[in-house]
Amino acid sequence: MENATFSPVSRVAICGGTHGNEMTGMYVVREMQRQEVDQTGSVSITTVISNPRAVEVCRRYTETDLNRCFTKALLSSPITDSTPYEVRRAQEINALLGPKESQEAVDLLCDLHNTTANMGMCLIFYSLDWLTLHIYKYIQSNMTSAPVRAMLMSSPKSEAYSLESVGKHGFSMEVGPQPNGVLRANIFNMAKEAVDHTIEWLHKFNSGSTFEGGEVEAYTVVENVDYPRDPTTNEITATIHPELQDNDFKPLQPGDPMFLSFSGETVKYEGEDLHPLFINECAYYEKKIAFHLAKKITVTLPSISVKKD
Repeated sequence: MENATFSPVSRVAICGGTHGNEMTGMYVVREMQRQEVDQTGSVSITTVISNPRAVEVCRRYTETDLNRCFTKALLSSPITDSTPYEVRRAQEINALLGPKESQEAVDLLCDLHNTTANMGMCLIFYSLDWLTLHIYKYIQSNMTSAPVRAMLMSSPKSEAYSLESVGKHGFSMEVGPQPNGVLRANIFNMAKEAVDHTIEWLHKFNSGSTFEGGEVEAYTVVENVDYPRDPTTNEITATIHPELQDNDFKPLQPGDPMFLSFSGETVKYEGEDLHPLFINECAYYEKKIAFHLAKKITVTLPSISVKKD
């Protein structure tokens, strides 16, 4: 593959508290603000507490999920008395860090999240963006405290609904397992280390380093699996089977236990070999998702370097 070149990545946003009960990102951002980390070498850094109202009450959101409010339609919708707070806040963030899909948008946006699932360090991307995938490759090569994996979404950026889509380049970090409303030192340190590696990579990239191509693995979601439900009440009738719990990214094969009903029966998996992600994620109960099923793919990266004037 031919070498790919990109403009310098000089304006970066680090966001936390997009979900107000996911504590790691909020405290990473607050620590950066306390240390007044707004310029480091060639990189100017903007730190943002994305959903301050939800952070104040330690809830995922106050009216609607902020991380579903960055679609083109919602960002351009008129504000009325009935507009949810999170839609208003999304438009404020878009004005501060965007506008989305414009030349004025920040060069890179990193949004920090927690998950109650055993996902380790997982970076989420919306597209095959060589620059952010090279950052993933760098973090994966240099981080020793946890496995580092990538989840690749199939939505075009124009239809992406989450905060990182506001930047010219962007990704979110999902770090776990960590309960909502709780801060764990190992999880905080994982996120802080990944942010530090990201900034380190940007310095090297902006200074003219060429990053050699290679291969990385990623997971692409094929389908969502809901919990078994009562056909009359729609209430769940089973929970994740103990043999599946905490086994995110491990292959799920036909005949493997999937759910354990409240009456004691095992529900077995019957599909093709796939990889479960976000198993038993607390926030997904309302979305009727017990876990995602994904395929593991290999992505070949070109070497990349900064554009010369």
